[in-house]
Amino acid sequence: MSSQLESLNQWVDEVARLTEPDAIHWCDGSDAEFDTLTAQMENDGTLIRLNPETHPNCWLHRSHPKDVARVEHLTLVCTRNREDAGPNNHWLEPGEAHAKIDALFKGCMKGRTLYVIPYCMGPIDSPISRCGVEITDSPYVVANMRIMTRMGAPALARIERDGKFVKGLHSTGDLDPERRWIMHFPEELTIKSIGSGYGGNALLGKKCHALRIGSFQAKSEGWLAEHMLIVGIQDPQGEVHYIAAAFPSACGKTNLAMLIPPENYRRDGWKVWTIGDDICWMTPGADGRLWAINPEAGFFGVAPGTSRHTNPNAMATISHDTIFTNVAVTADNQPWWEGLPGSPVTDWQGRPYDPANGPAAHPNARFTVSARQCPTWSPQAEAAQGVPISAIVFGGRRPSLVPLVFEARDWAHGVLVGAAMGSETTAAASGAVGVLRRDSMAMKPFCGYNYGDYFAHWLSFDRQEMTLPKIFHVNWFRKDANGRFLWPGFGDNLRVLEWIIDRCRGKAGAQPTPIGLLPAPADLDLTGLDLDAQALATLLEVDRAGWRSEMDDIGRYLDSFGARLPTRLRVERERIAAELAGTPQAAAQAAAAG
Repeated sequence: MSSQLESLNQWVDEVARLTEPDAIHWCDGSDAEFDTLTAQMENDGTLIRLNPETHPNCWLHRSHPKDVARVEHLTLVCTRNREDAGPNNHWLEPGEAHAKIDALFKGCMKGRTLYVIPYCMGPIDSPISRCGVEITDSPYVVANMRIMTRMGAPALARIERDGKFVKGLHSTGDLDPERRWIMHFPEELTIKSIGSGYGGNALLGKKCHALRIGSFQAKSEGWLAEHMLIVGIQDPQGEVHYIAAAFPSACGKTNLAMLIPPENYRRDGWKVWTIGDDICWMTPGADGRLWAINPEAGFFGVAPGTSRHTNPNAMATISHDTIFTNVAVTADNQPWWEGLPGSPVTDWQGRPYDPANGPAAHPNARFTVSARQCPTWSPQAEAAQGVPISAIVFGGRRPSLVPLVFEARDWAHGVLVGAAMGSETTAAASGAVGVLRRDSMAMKPFCGYNYGDYFAHWLSFDRQEMTLPKIFHVNWFRKDANGRFLWPGFGDNLRVLEWIIDRCRGKAGAQPTPIGLLPAPADLDLTGLDLDAQALATLLEVDRAGWRSEMDDIGRYLDSFGARLPTRLRVERERIAAELAGTPQAAAQAAAAG
């Protein structure tokens, strides 16, 4: 046995002594193992089999009503130096953190089976991939990790080759919110989570490893772990350009990853290929470009809001071999959530449906499904070298001010655009209109170290030997004075992506403005789109007064990261602010200082 597997065995033994399980099972990832686990969960009520005629090999899981989402206030990054975690994370000293959570782990698996899950984030043979091992007492977690990662014997063999892995220890504990923690120890490549059986709190390969620990690994090793979709856009000549895009929640990330082109684009031969809908790992290639993989093997998507109107590809994907969590069911035992046809008879808690109890499906209800089932899934998702990224796109939900699309003038400006991105809340969502929440690179809940150092890491890629992607910002959510969306969105977003791709290959025009390069109306293909000239003008306008206020607010936000914020980012903000103020000499001085 290799020293690495000896180390793994020793760790499993240590955890077993602490948690005191009745049995230990090493997961091999086989079909037989999955069938045994799902049958076991059907027998004990953990899973409920759904209608086999309409949804073959699909199950419903109901989590505890107090265990339905990520818990950011209980999610910690435990570094030796508090400043290394940064103001963007909750922090606890590692020794204190281990003692606090290990006290909860003591004896927590009595009467349960301890499952050892070796897994690989990314294609098994990819040099960009990284491995981990999750120990858990939840068969539901095992089943989900099998869908979401490359799990089992091949991953164990790679761990033996690599010589290192991320350690993840999880127990559902007693599901008491007062005894729940999700702790990350980046310097130890370790995750400990107790008290939750739900989503990213329990599937430790997802946000915990792929982003919080992954971002720390990426900084140390010279790559990027990002909360981004990866989509391939194939033009009529057969050339495919890959785009990585970061959006905060409720901004249409999954819809964009599975986009269906407008009819005239389909007729001309445009195609869209899905690589991933949530996480992107990018590393410099020998050619100086950034090459990306999707470290996940499945989708853990939000069900409400998904329909044949918003995302027919997602609906086709989840029609079979899917685990649904916290959805409602119909009289004939089909999964249901608001926005679907038909009506529910049982809500997400298993009660007879009563509108007085709130939505039938929990707003954060989920589906777990293999990415290979997506009609637009690309075989390049399994390419060991990854795919070359032509453009990085940032975006947010901004009802006003921010144009439909603009291009950053260079990499440093693009990093500022990503650092400043965010979404405005609406009355329907929060009871307050126009409250801007900044979410740099859509990583605010997921960056495993100080945001100032994270921005500096992004800037470090701007070097002579690199051929970097162009960076853009999009906003599908601009509204008119009556509160109506000006842009149709969904498949028509391809019209914007076409301009982005053409900018990357030097084929499209752009107008310089202080905030970046914008298309002229004639630069966008609007064939077949009912969009009047005034709406288009509003979508592409740059309100200098509004942007001066925006840059002031961005400055205050960046100042919150203190001394660790890169000077280059401050200078870039000052350059744009000076241009907006109409002082070209000050702008030139700021640019020269940068």
